[in-house]
Amino acid sequence: MKGYLLDTQVFLWCLIDSPRLTTKAREIIIDPKNAVYVSAVSSWEIAIKKSIGKLKAPDNIDEIVDKMGFLKLPVYLYHADFLSKLPMHHRDPFDRMLIAQAIAEDLLIITADRRFKEYEVKLLIV
Repeated sequence: MKGYLLDTQVFLWCLIDSPRLTTKAREIIIDPKNAVYVSAVSSWEIAIKKSIGKLKAPDNIDEIVDKMGFLKLPVYLYHADFLSKLPMHHRDPFDRMLIAQAIAEDLLIITADRRFKEYEVKLLIV
């Protein structure tokens, strides 16, 4: 079983079946042989951006993750150890923690953010 971590933006695109998702990304996401994770970091990012009016998204992210068949990735203390070793190529704290989690958990991260290429993390850019 291969493991994948959805970047917050990609997760949100999944919710609306966005045409911005590539065919390859869709195939990975719907393949039941793949473990596809949504991080607690994404839920946190969505909640913060909603509360300051920068994003419209549903309130029941936890339920949606379950309904869509995604796995939940909590934030563990050791993820911060990986975060502390990342170079400062990117200032977004949510993205940096997602990158650290992907590295720590040996997951390929699916993202639209080309800046992720600056890190030594397995990627699929959509």
